[in-house]
Amino acid sequence: MASLTCPFIIKPSISHSSSTSFPPKSSIHHLKNPNFSPNFNNNSPKLHKPTSFLQKPTKKMSSFFTTKASPTEIVTTLIQSNPATWQTAILSNAVIFVVGFPVLVAGLSVTGIASAFLLGTLTWRAFGSSGFLLVATYFVLGTAATKVKMAQKEAQGVAEKRKGRRGPGSVIGSSAAGCVCAYLSIYGIGGNALSQLWQLGFVASFCTKLSDTVSSEIGKAYGKTTYLVTTFKIVPRGTEGAVSVEGTFAGFLASVLLACVGCLTGQINTTQAAVCVLASQIANFGESIIGASFQEKDGFRWLNNDVVNVINISIGSILAILLQQALYSWQR
Repeated sequence: MASLTCPFIIKPSISHSSSTSFPPKSSIHHLKNPNFSPNFNNNSPKLHKPTSFLQKPTKKMSSFFTTKASPTEIVTTLIQSNPATWQTAILSNAVIFVVGFPVLVAGLSVTGIASAFLLGTLTWRAFGSSGFLLVATYFVLGTAATKVKMAQKEAQGVAEKRKGRRGPGSVIGSSAAGCVCAYLSIYGIGGNALSQLWQLGFVASFCTKLSDTVSSEIGKAYGKTTYLVTTFKIVPRGTEGAVSVEGTFAGFLASVLLACVGCLTGQINTTQAAVCVLASQIANFGESIIGASFQEKDGFRWLNNDVVNVINISIGSILAILLQQALYSWQR
């Protein structure tokens, strides 16, 4: 039978030494030469060299990480970066939330703090430190108003739950419109022509909510006479849709104060600040009508405070944008 030879098998040629020693000495004597270096031809495959870690960092990265900066200086540099990125937004929030945890835990539940962290990250990414400062001011003033005469409010049964510590539902209900404006701003919806309007809507939403919170809490604490907004009948404090002179005035001042913060930090100009205040007061009046007419009524049990808050701040935000557009068209 003819032998079969596989063409893919290469038989090595082995040269044996004439020496009788075992194992036989290698006939490749040049391996003993220390000056020997293999000569690879151009067709030899090149070894893979990972670039992500072995290559030198870029000039920009090198100048940042090779400087002898302290951790505090590095964190400060990242926080102050402009424009903001998701990385700087998360880092900034982490630092501020750790430092301000005692204040946060006084006004928010644990899940509320987690929700606020997401809100803060989105705000910083969209509007930088100035936008974050606006939200922080809103939180401090709103929490302070909620704590006013807490024992009296609890005795009357009109105090917020958990000693005034807001949960995730309250955080989301208070910031939904602002988050939408921040999202639209981040992804440039509408281009540069609408970017300023998204920022205006953002400020107006928090002016509206702060005015609502302060007017409600101060009204429950100091309101001498409380009227139902639809009929102007005298009703007990804490009644849905009820207003008082003291609470309304305090809410107006709170809206003015937050609009001034937005103006001083460059979020809006003076004309837009006035627009925010006007829109917030109209929205709060509409919120009182909704509360008096539908809230806690049969068929509207789903219309709780958080849902009403979303409606309220959405009205304030949209109304501010429409008023600004109308004012711009009139000035032209």
